Amino acid sequence: MNIPTVNIDAVPDPLPDGLTVLDVREPDEWVAGHIDGALHIPLGELPERVTELAVLEPVQTLVVCKVGGRSAQATAYLAQSGYEVVNLAGGMLDWQAAGRPMVSETDQPPYVG
Repeated sequence: MNIPTVNIDAVPDPLPDGLTVLDVREPDEWVAGHIDGALHIPLGELPERVTELAVLEPVQTLVVCKVGGRSAQATAYLAQSGYEVVNLAGGMLDWQAAGRPMVSETDQPPYVG
C-alpha cells in the first residue's frame, strides 16, 4: 500500500480549519511537547479508540509521531479503514525544527523527546 505522506514544508502554517492532527506517540512523549489541539491516541491503542476520530468528521487527518514510522503504520491502518489521512514525514522532529508551535503538559518549554 502506498502511504499518503507529506513533508513539513507542505503543511500549511497555521493549520487550516477542518484538519485534525492525530498524535500516535507514547504518553511521556506527548507530555513533553505536542501540537496544540491535537488528538492523542498512542499507536497501540488506535484499534480500540478509532471511533474517537469518527465523531470528529474531519476533512482530513494529519498523523504524527516522533520521526514518521509509527504514524506511517497508523496512516496505513486508518486509510484501509476509510479515513482520509496523511502521514507527516519526519514527524515531530521536523515540526520542531521548522519552528512550528508546540505546547507541553508541564511547566517546562515544549520539546520533542
